[in-house]
Amino acid sequence: MQHAYWIGRDSGQALGSVAAHLYVELDGRAIDPGRFEDAVRELARRHPMLRAAVSDDGTQRVLPERPGPAVTVHDLRDVPDPGAELERVREEMSRQRLPIEDGRVFDARLSLLPSGLARLHLDVDMVAADAMSYRTMLADLAALYQGESLEPIGYTFARYLADDPRREARERDRQWWAGRLGELPGPPELPVVAQPGDRVVRKHHWLPGPDKERLIARAHREGVTPAMALAAIFAEVIGAWSATPRFLLNLPLFHREPVHPDVDKVVGDFTGSILLDVDLSAELPFAERARAVQAKLHEAGAHSDYSGLEVLRDLSRARGEQVLAPIVYTSALNLGELFGEQVRERFGEPEWIISQGPQVLLDAQVTEVSGGLLLNWDVRDPAFPEGVADAMFAAYTEAITRLGAPGADWTEPLRPGPGPDRLALRDRLNSQPPPPARTLHEEFFARARRHPGRPALYWGADGTLTYGELAERALRTAAHLVEQGCGPATGSRWSCPRGPSRPSPCSACWRRGRRTCRSGWPSPPPAVSAS
Repeated sequence: MQHAYWIGRDSGQALGSVAAHLYVELDGRAIDPGRFEDAVRELARRHPMLRAAVSDDGTQRVLPERPGPAVTVHDLRDVPDPGAELERVREEMSRQRLPIEDGRVFDARLSLLPSGLARLHLDVDMVAADAMSYRTMLADLAALYQGESLEPIGYTFARYLADDPRREARERDRQWWAGRLGELPGPPELPVVAQPGDRVVRKHHWLPGPDKERLIARAHREGVTPAMALAAIFAEVIGAWSATPRFLLNLPLFHREPVHPDVDKVVGDFTGSILLDVDLSAELPFAERARAVQAKLHEAGAHSDYSGLEVLRDLSRARGEQVLAPIVYTSALNLGELFGEQVRERFGEPEWIISQGPQVLLDAQVTEVSGGLLLNWDVRDPAFPEGVADAMFAAYTEAITRLGAPGADWTEPLRPGPGPDRLALRDRLNSQPPPPARTLHEEFFARARRHPGRPALYWGADGTLTYGELAERALRTAAHLVEQGCGPATGSRWSCPRGPSRPSPCSACWRRGRRTCRSGWPSPPPAVSAS
């Protein structure tokens, strides 16, 4: 997962240009800047991965000290309206790519407000810390700020990687997944825009404690875990907007092998992932659907030592093209409260949370916060046409609220989906005939006829080739290949009255866009070297 985070943040990757990071704001407490800075420095000394640098070649090393200032303080106490500055900091930290090559894997800032209270800003790159580590960091930071002494940690993330406790199981699971590559579906076929942006927006909904408890209790009565009940709801909603009823969802796993008594105190990226094969071909009562999703997860989970990312790479090699799983469902229900009581008491309540991840269009998260459930969707903006993400999220939260209500009926199919206005728009668009099928080279030659003088290729400082020149070269090369006895393996051939059927028209017919050569084939043009 670390490797995927490091590769994915590169702008040359599909759905790249985004760092995997989690940014949080805590509000409502008075925080002493000096004490807080001392606590942050001690936190970095305690956890080696908070001093880790990831080099350009992908190797990582732990630095003796974390570089740069431990804390950046924004003193807004004399600013009449600090809202603009707070918004600027939020915008910057929500989207930043920390310089992890320099060892800056987290960013701690403090905004001092006119009220005497403060806002704590904390951004952590997930290449150094997963969700469980984030909780550990905050708990340790609160304890250190309070002046408590913490017992030394007798284990490190580097030792965990070196020990590689899953080595033998990984090869066994690799073989299991290899036998299933041919039958795995692709990602959901959702209505996405041509060029998704690199900005992430958050949609959130808080489910109160009583509703949460009813949903959990009902899931247990139906024989499913609450996490799987919520995953089934998410799958049904995604399926309602997907063109295919069977697809892959990407599920992060938070699991640490109990190889040392202190392993749970360690900060690092222990995250794995698993691909969940969802099949909604048949309409099922919701309780049955949740049990089916759970059974699929248990089957795949039994072979999770070979991660979902590794399966995607194998799938890409087998299909000859990159296969992504950009729809992610992240459940943190088994982790407990992300912000413990001591954290909220020292630093305030969480007022803003957002995460980003490379090669992800939509990341749905379920987290226990303040006694209830925080339901988040982090969505690329834009990833979907206007209104689509809002409609999907509304269907998701409505379904969760409905299934957690008193007397909820889990024996009926869930049937989430777009409202009547969206269905009418979908029907209108689907009723339009598709454009005529054209090959890539047909479109190229058509453009070359319309705009022969426009640049088609650039190279070096001033190298340029126009569409007309490129088309002429292509035809010369084709003619040379024909003279050497080459011919197409399949496809239509040109009918020339002055000679045998040829794979290309003469230059005069090509310029006129004729499918049948009328003027005959002139003497072969001079050959163009393949180089």
